[in-house]
Amino acid sequence: METKWLEDFVSLAETRSFSRSAQLRHVTQPAFSRRIQALEAWAGIDLVDRSSYPTRLTPAGETLREQALEILGGLQAARNMMRGHQVAGQDTIEFAVPHTLAFTFFPHWLMDLRAHFGALRSRLIALNVHDAALRLTEGGCDLLIAYHHASQPLQLSPDRYEMLTLGSETLAPYAKPDDAGRPRFTLPGALHERVPFLAYGSGAYMARLVEGILKANGHEAQLETVYETDMAEGLKAMALEGHGVAFLPASSVRKDLRARRLVAAASEPGFELTMEVRIYRERPAAARHLKPGAQALWAYLQEHAPR
Repeated sequence: METKWLEDFVSLAETRSFSRSAQLRHVTQPAFSRRIQALEAWAGIDLVDRSSYPTRLTPAGETLREQALEILGGLQAARNMMRGHQVAGQDTIEFAVPHTLAFTFFPHWLMDLRAHFGALRSRLIALNVHDAALRLTEGGCDLLIAYHHASQPLQLSPDRYEMLTLGSETLAPYAKPDDAGRPRFTLPGALHERVPFLAYGSGAYMARLVEGILKANGHEAQLETVYETDMAEGLKAMALEGHGVAFLPASSVRKDLRARRLVAAASEPGFELTMEVRIYRERPAAARHLKPGAQALWAYLQEHAPR
């Protein structure tokens, strides 16, 4: 049993739509449906009447909805009480950051920040994109750093959350070079030749971006997926061993490109995409926890945000 199943279920009860709730919960609709089915398997009974539209709950589902609201409310109250005891951590700024940014962007950004903003105590919470966004909406962090692209925006209400742009990042394909320094595999590849592809898992944020790049070029059918993982670092490790082509953020391969351990793997333009790196917080009027350090940092970032 996972509490996020209850949160998914409450969202479904409110929206009465699997697709809308999946969007609000930052997961694909198949993944959202599987989590509702997992909750039903745990309960041992159908909770959703799938024969009706809009979706409605069964009598058992209505009973669980009431209990779920009570359980989640109790958990949130317990968390708030624990945070009330966290006096020693009031000067520690908590960042929720997706894994890729945690490995690449964040360490360099924080070092530069300390050089100009000054010393600060920080805590990094590395998660997938969905759970990082959820950490912010649940009040479990001070700031969220995440990628943004117009085709895959985070569903965060601008009335409750505000954001700043910290920089940009390019997503492009890379592969191990051969002895002559050329990529062992290239996109789009030769006619009737399948390119071994190192892919992000279907529920990953990057997977949706890569899918958009490939569809725009009309070459997704020429790829043969040989490996999947949600983490860019996992794909890079496989690419370094020569297993295929992987789409990776430029910041994660900078050193490998200089050392010629990896090379660009696109033989024609159109196989890259530029994303923003954004930072989000709850607007002060709606914030549950206001740390002076986080407030000061946000004011500094507002003043020095890229124009």
